[in-house]
Amino acid sequence: MTPAALEAVAVTKHYRLGRQEIPVLRGIDLAVAAGESVALLGASGAGKSTLLHVLGLLDAPSGGEVRYDGRRVDDLPVRERAALRHRHVGFVFQFYHLIPELTALQNVQLARMMAISPLAYWRGRKQARAEAEAMLARVGLQERMRHRPAELSGGERQRVAIARALLARPRALLADEPTGNLDSHTASGVVELMFEVARQDGLALLLVTHDEELARRCKRTVRMKDGRVVG
Repeated sequence: MTPAALEAVAVTKHYRLGRQEIPVLRGIDLAVAAGESVALLGASGAGKSTLLHVLGLLDAPSGGEVRYDGRRVDDLPVRERAALRHRHVGFVFQFYHLIPELTALQNVQLARMMAISPLAYWRGRKQARAEAEAMLARVGLQERMRHRPAELSGGERQRVAIARALLARPRALLADEPTGNLDSHTASGVVELMFEVARQDGLALLLVTHDEELARRCKRTVRMKDGRVVG
């Protein structure tokens, strides 16, 4: 049996507030296979975004394990975790996190700069630029790649964010309320793009959303409540 592209095994997470311990995740088991789309549903405060951050190695679990392709990864040294995160996972957030002073193309290229050393990037800068241009063309922004975020619509900004997330050809795509700032028509186009890319590339797609209709478009729905999976 092929290991899951992304897996949480008995994951817990708590934060300390003075002497008080605040539990956020209470023993989460979740596996997402390559090519599978999973919606993560739950009320605010259920722990959905925290789980996404732990699975994406942006935050460390307090207990349990995070596995990529069957290999435990949460206990790797900091640099190895960062390098693996850049290769294995692409992130798409509700807020686009684009740098205002940079063009769409430069924002996408930045993902490559962050993943490798400055010298390695300099040596491969022409190829990096070509790959960034190809990725922006893939998301339908070939005519907008030299525009800055303020010159782009909300949907176009999110497409830039998707192109940036896909530049490293990740195995998993983690999306946290990716349509939260978009009108329904624009949101539909962005979501369809993510599903299309996930299908074509065989990505594990984990989508945090409050939208029941959007969740139904995924292969599977997982519901969270008070830091636990409840259905």
